[in-house]
Amino acid sequence: MNPWILETKGLTKQLGGKPVVNQVNLQIAKGDIYGFLGPNGAGKTTTIRMLLGLAKPTSGSIRIFGKDMKQERMAVLQKVGSLVEYPSYYGHLSGYENLEAVRRILDVPRNRIDEVLTIVRLSKDARRAVKGYSLGMKQRLGIATALLGQPELLILDEPTNGLDPAGILEIRELIKGLPQEHGVTVMISSHLLSEIDQMANRVGIIAKGRMIFQDSIAGLRRQARNRIRLSVSRPEEAWKLLLANGLETEWDGARLTVDMGSDETVAAMVSSLVHHRFEVYRVEEDAASLESIFLDITGGEGSL
Repeated sequence: MNPWILETKGLTKQLGGKPVVNQVNLQIAKGDIYGFLGPNGAGKTTTIRMLLGLAKPTSGSIRIFGKDMKQERMAVLQKVGSLVEYPSYYGHLSGYENLEAVRRILDVPRNRIDEVLTIVRLSKDARRAVKGYSLGMKQRLGIATALLGQPELLILDEPTNGLDPAGILEIRELIKGLPQEHGVTVMISSHLLSEIDQMANRVGIIAKGRMIFQDSIAGLRRQARNRIRLSVSRPEEAWKLLLANGLETEWDGARLTVDMGSDETVAAMVSSLVHHRFEVYRVEEDAASLESIFLDITGGEGSL
């Protein structure tokens, strides 16, 4: 049985004869929070628009819930909720009234409005005019709208874009609870790597239209080149010693930085320094941030 709730093969979109999405193979399992990462202009939104039937692929295939998007588009989209860019709403209407307008189109029970307002924690503000909502509240209302039809898959394009730290925290906590509490698989695109790190269990990275990495967050971290920082006496002499011993070492005038090998290699390095009468004041691991891992994988392409 195919484990993927969403799968693309060779998904490509050309504009003006140039591929803006090029041979992308996405794989998202049921219950995932899948982070779709890449700098602005990498092809994230174009990919999402194809997944939602808003743009036609030049080539390749999309299967969602095991159904071919080209053949069974309406059956697929009935079980997909989405928030692409900023949510649309009627500012003079209340949050409840905005949801009621969409509910009538979707023809779902009226009590579903109260359910989604509870999920996004807007019940207390449901009767207020939306024009008085904060940006974070408007984003939560957008997610509530996307959840109205009880989707099995929720696709969110940059849902924390433009939010202050409090608003980002609100959206993050909301998304983290969706798979376990409500059975919703989530795909979330972002260029904020630190946010994806705190939400997602799987991640795909796209750069210049191409998928260059896809694995678990732990798998992404394994791509890191972690290093050891050393504070020692006579650092210039210690630097020369380590280089002579075949260790790739940097010296910034104060501390040494060495590519981290096995624990045994680190122990041997410290032992050698002590044997040559260097005083070792501090040994600490310099773990790579998610951002630095991204830049290593992409070769520094884009700014995040």
